[in-house]
Amino acid sequence: MAMTVNAAVSLPSSKSSSLSFKNSITIPERLNFNKSILYPKNVTVGGNVISIRAQVTTEAPAKAEKISKKDDEGIVVNKFKPKEPYVGKCLLNTKITGDDAPGETWHMVFSTEGEVPYREGQSIGVLADGLDKNGKPHKLRLYSIASSALGDFGNSQTVSLCVKRLVYTNEQGEIVKGVCSNFLCDLKPGADVKITGPVGKEMLMPKDPNATIIMLATGTGIAPFRSFLWKMFFEKHDDYKYNGLAWLFLGVPTSSSLLYPEEFEKMKEKAPNNFRVDYAISREQTNEKGEKMYIQTRMAQYAEELWELLKKDNTYVYMCGLKGMEKGIDDIMTSLAARDGIDWVEYKRDLKKAEQWNVEVY
Repeated sequence: MAMTVNAAVSLPSSKSSSLSFKNSITIPERLNFNKSILYPKNVTVGGNVISIRAQVTTEAPAKAEKISKKDDEGIVVNKFKPKEPYVGKCLLNTKITGDDAPGETWHMVFSTEGEVPYREGQSIGVLADGLDKNGKPHKLRLYSIASSALGDFGNSQTVSLCVKRLVYTNEQGEIVKGVCSNFLCDLKPGADVKITGPVGKEMLMPKDPNATIIMLATGTGIAPFRSFLWKMFFEKHDDYKYNGLAWLFLGVPTSSSLLYPEEFEKMKEKAPNNFRVDYAISREQTNEKGEKMYIQTRMAQYAEELWELLKKDNTYVYMCGLKGMEKGIDDIMTSLAARDGIDWVEYKRDLKKAEQWNVEVY
């Protein structure tokens, strides 16, 4: 910002001379206040002592107005509802975790023919085939979309999901299979899929292509961030070129549970200055204290750097995955904020209002 200095110079009256003049100069200097200050100074000119009063008037720089990621008429919500779902077809369904991983996770692609116009960060609903024990249709299940708006095939005609097969033993010792997750993981190419939505605006990407985007994911919570990262680093858009820092933290139990690691390595090769990824593998890694490496443990190793980033207006945090991750991350931030005399609860509330703290946990 430039500030203007108006200097009024007066010489004392004398027989030899009487002179007064005004001069205006511009100083290219950024100042973060808005006030006028008088700076008195005595200087000598031609043997005469003169008094200069320089009035400096500054204006606070205009703060760049943020554009809400949710304020976009082009975002479609609830185009398809449970009573009238869109029926797509399964084009691809493949397991993406190792055989020795604790649980199976599958990546699947469905056809949409462009009829389900979603954005990165939204979700779709799936209605599993069949009836429940009461003879009624199964309830809707929501899943975060794992593909960019262009889709895995780049033609805006598909939508992808990242789904973990849910299998557990109940209190009676019976093996229980999650209805929708098992329906999806068992789908064969060509099978019909009833889709609702798209839904959600909480996890939409920020519009600023220079933003710092910190992504915190556990397991299949990676889905929305894969959609972000494909748009950032694998695609070319006339109206969007990412120039900021995208920093992903992914927590999984074992190395064989890592999701899309090959894709992330390619992104690092393509944009080493714009993409960072850190894994937290809880059953295989520990920190210097011997504690298991959960996502909050990994983040603690970069605590100071993360806190400095969080103080900036163009840093956005996204969290997706198991509900338990939120408390661990809050604990880290509470102690860091306290060092600066800041109440984390209030600070996080302000971040949420500014759309800089976005959470989707389950």
